[in-house]
Amino acid sequence: MVSESPRKQRVDRLIVERGLAESRHKAVALLMAGLVSIDGKTVSKPGTQVPSGSRITVKRPRHGFVSRSADKLVAALDHFKIGVEHKVCIDIGASTGGFTQCLLERGAALVYAVDVGYGQLAYELRIDPRVVLLERTNIRYLERGRLERTPGLATIDVSFISLRLVLPKARELLSETGQVVALIKPQFEVGKGQVGKGGIVRDASLHRSVLSDILAFAMTIGVYPVGIIPSPILGQKGNQEFLMFAHTQESRTVGNLSDWIDEAIAQAAQRRAD
Repeated sequence: MVSESPRKQRVDRLIVERGLAESRHKAVALLMAGLVSIDGKTVSKPGTQVPSGSRITVKRPRHGFVSRSADKLVAALDHFKIGVEHKVCIDIGASTGGFTQCLLERGAALVYAVDVGYGQLAYELRIDPRVVLLERTNIRYLERGRLERTPGLATIDVSFISLRLVLPKARELLSETGQVVALIKPQFEVGKGQVGKGGIVRDASLHRSVLSDILAFAMTIGVYPVGIIPSPILGQKGNQEFLMFAHTQESRTVGNLSDWIDEAIAQAAQRRAD
């Protein structure tokens, strides 16, 4: 006798049936944010057919954000007292939308969510009228003419590419009184031979070199640093990352870059010790 195959159904519908999301829209947002696992395996496509008896686990993001990266931007906005209300913003490397969501919750009028990938932005952000999604878009080749409104704030969270290749385009797209919050990831700035086991850059001297180089480079293209802090949470592999705040107005740069870097590295070391 041949046993019957277990009945299957769409995973987004099953999530709602189990009471793990209030609606299919919210179920889709959870899936696209990578927060749902079926029998221990992450599932991100709403239309995936799964056995009705599958074990479903939903991770709840902190503060209701679609991505843990939002906490990084929150830290920068709070520390540097950056006002977002009524601003037009561009989120470079939007991914699932942690930065985009944070900007919207802080009152941004419009966010251009740019990413070279496709199908990553959380559904709730896709349908938000304040979000203009530019998928399959390499920021290096984005023409200013594609943006109907000029951004006053750029947030940057990119991987597998140096900020040296991204900051010039951000400067080009911003207004003359623009601001930049950029996540500096040493693992993508040092040479391959300097990345340690597990893809982690642990050497503080390399952190210092990366920060010095990026801040100095930024100034040469008209992006003037105002400060730098360590990210409050580590990157996915455990890398220490840093957040730079900058203006497109030279007069806004104050303080000593070397002192900022030393302080940021010391703060990062203290957090690891705690």
